[in-house]
Amino acid sequence: MSQENTTHAVEHRDDYGSKLGMWIFLFTELFLFGGLFLVYAVYRMEYPEDFHASSLHLNTFIGAINTFLLVTSSLTMSFAVTAVQKGDSAFAAKMIGITMLLAFVFLVNKYFEWDHKILAQLYPGSGLMLSLKHGYVLFFGLYFFMTGLHALHLIIGLVLMTVCLFKVNNRSINADRNILLVNSTLYWHLVDLIWIFLFPLLYLIP
Repeated sequence: MSQENTTHAVEHRDDYGSKLGMWIFLFTELFLFGGLFLVYAVYRMEYPEDFHASSLHLNTFIGAINTFLLVTSSLTMSFAVTAVQKGDSAFAAKMIGITMLLAFVFLVNKYFEWDHKILAQLYPGSGLMLSLKHGYVLFFGLYFFMTGLHALHLIIGLVLMTVCLFKVNNRSINADRNILLVNSTLYWHLVDLIWIFLFPLLYLIP
């Protein structure tokens, strides 16, 4: 029998390369949001009174709750990685499930916050917005764009977590093979980090 038939195929794995690729991707995302933060800072310096008055329409309490939710969710995802690496798939699945629940509550809070702004016509292009100063238009334009882009990243993170949860349950993610969960956790930490910058910029800075 030939060696070709008797040799088992070895699946190529490059966990280091996968993790490095994720870090490179995360840096590009930081450049994207960093550019938006820079635009926000420039316009805030140009229209300080309008930006301050606009920020008063945001619900700081909901923003703080969402910050707590995301920081906690980063912690639970880290617990999930540690649990998988220790071979405790059941606990890892619970932690991923809790993370998904926290993310869902974040999105629900954001939906009601957006809905309130839309009902109050505080969105770009509304009749009320067209009658306000240019600084108001810029603030709410940036508010909806940045929080909307962040929400999109959060939804992508939820999709990744759903895949990870399925794979943890069927043991295809385990102590030896967990790079997908590790990379998904790194991505989720980015989502958390972006919000940690968004919250004070939009809600707190006078």
